[in-house]
Amino acid sequence: MLGLLWLAATAQAAPSPATRLSLRPVSEYTIRPVCSSPAPGRASCLVLRVKPTPSAGVSPAVAPPLLPGELHAAYGFPADAAEPQTIALVDAYDDPHAEADLRVYDEQLGLPECTEANGCFSKLNQNGQPSPLPPENGEWSVEISADIEVAHAVCENCRIVLVEAETDLYGPLDTAEDAAAVAIEKASKPGQLEGEISNSWGGPEPEADSSAFNHPGIAITAAAGDNGYLNWRQYENRKEKESGYFPGADYPASSPHVVAVGGTSLTVGAQGEWLGENVWNDGEGAGGGGCSAIGLAPAWQPLAAGWAAVGCGAARAVADVSADADPATGVPVYDSVPEKAGEEPPGWMQLGGTSVASPIIASAFALAGGAQGVAYPAATLYAHAGTAALHDITVGGNGECDGVYARGCNGSLESPLDCGPLESICNAAPGYDGPTGVGTPIGLEAFRPVPGEVGGPSVGGNEGEGSGAPAGGGTGTASPGAQPTPQPAPPPRSVPTTAGPPRVTRLVLTLGALAALNRARPGLSAIAFTFALSASAQVRVTLARRIRVHGHWRWSALRGANTLSARAGTNRARLNGRGALPAGLYRLTLTPTHGVARSISISIG
Repeated sequence: MLGLLWLAATAQAAPSPATRLSLRPVSEYTIRPVCSSPAPGRASCLVLRVKPTPSAGVSPAVAPPLLPGELHAAYGFPADAAEPQTIALVDAYDDPHAEADLRVYDEQLGLPECTEANGCFSKLNQNGQPSPLPPENGEWSVEISADIEVAHAVCENCRIVLVEAETDLYGPLDTAEDAAAVAIEKASKPGQLEGEISNSWGGPEPEADSSAFNHPGIAITAAAGDNGYLNWRQYENRKEKESGYFPGADYPASSPHVVAVGGTSLTVGAQGEWLGENVWNDGEGAGGGGCSAIGLAPAWQPLAAGWAAVGCGAARAVADVSADADPATGVPVYDSVPEKAGEEPPGWMQLGGTSVASPIIASAFALAGGAQGVAYPAATLYAHAGTAALHDITVGGNGECDGVYARGCNGSLESPLDCGPLESICNAAPGYDGPTGVGTPIGLEAFRPVPGEVGGPSVGGNEGEGSGAPAGGGTGTASPGAQPTPQPAPPPRSVPTTAGPPRVTRLVLTLGALAALNRARPGLSAIAFTFALSASAQVRVTLARRIRVHGHWRWSALRGANTLSARAGTNRARLNGRGALPAGLYRLTLTPTHGVARSISISIG
């Protein structure tokens, strides 16, 4: 473990300058994901753990983790909510020591006790019952401890409800999400909802958005992912051949009903004061994001300054807001369940990832009083965009870089999954951008509704009614003050025709193609995909394989390029041919005539 030097030095909320430790060389620590990569239809926890290399011994190998008082100081949060809220945390499997580990955490860091006995903590299964509980899982236990302890650290007087799904399949997790909403309803006063749901897990987008994330009046946060724009880090550089990652946004963060939480690297002063933030993207991880392939942008998103440069057309973009997720500027967590059978319990750890950022934002909503009549509280954040309520993050990017960026470049890799130097879906920019959304909090003002804004609180109506655009809704046609009733989000069918050259967006493999690619030497025709086109055009489809020539990696185009007639909106197609594809990395490129191309990478192993 990292050791307790930073922890034993102080039990106060914010350390003195003497207890701050300087950053050590990167060679002295490693950062790794705690949970395995998800297969299609399954989710993975999104927590990253800092571990010292053997040469580092038990000394802290990075800057000390941010203690509760430092998080409060950095973001301007109070320790308590004026009226305690219920924060529900949805995870998979059981952490049998969750309450006991929270007690250790509270005692060491001087936080108020949060137990089942005093009504602060409770644990439920996916059906909302205290028993039977799911089977134990050591990896998810680390995630569960992180969720509970971060939420309690940010909102010290809030009630914590842990809802545990039977497995990491989407079905049980959806059931648990609904149970979390019911738990909040039961704990709330009549006529109002007083709670938040945090999801620190994610996986490939399903065929369509689940109704489990559509609970008007409850702030639901979801981690945007830890592998960069469209998961390029996992997809391109993965070591596990069975990885289920693919080039796409993480779900449920890509649901238009939730608050998608991106990741930053936070710099604080000696007393925890905010000194600066940039997009989290380093050699060990990067905040997730991208354009959704299944959901339309809610009405407030296209109205944000900077939206036109994002490049998602009518699709929902990830993220909405951000908070610290860099493990090197992470948080302390205590967990006593061995990650794997036969291992020592991890004890005190330093953790990061957007799984930390998600409960931070959920707890901020709790501190501010919850949704307060707003059906989909992401709208509240957008109403404050560009104001003194938010830090507008303009430095960094979460895409794969090739050394030509005007801003945000990290690394020197070829970039088939990169959106380019000028698009703000993967580059921080003034106004809204994909990696950080509308920015990071300055106090609680950004979490307080603005009457009259699109998606703002209802006026004189029942809670949840008239408080948002149709879920997944319009693309900017609503005017301020419009109050249409939320409707279920349909799958995207088209994008509006725009001026300028035809543009390919939302290029993803179908679920059938993903399944086929898990088999040895899949056929060329197994490459089936969907994409959106801004205007009708002829589209040339090519597939290239990455090969090594004279010590350098190059893309070699395969024979048999397709040309298809594509309409404005969503299209589905597949490659022609009967040839088998050997193991390797491939790049699928769609190039509209006189238009803007789009590429994704495909790994066959």
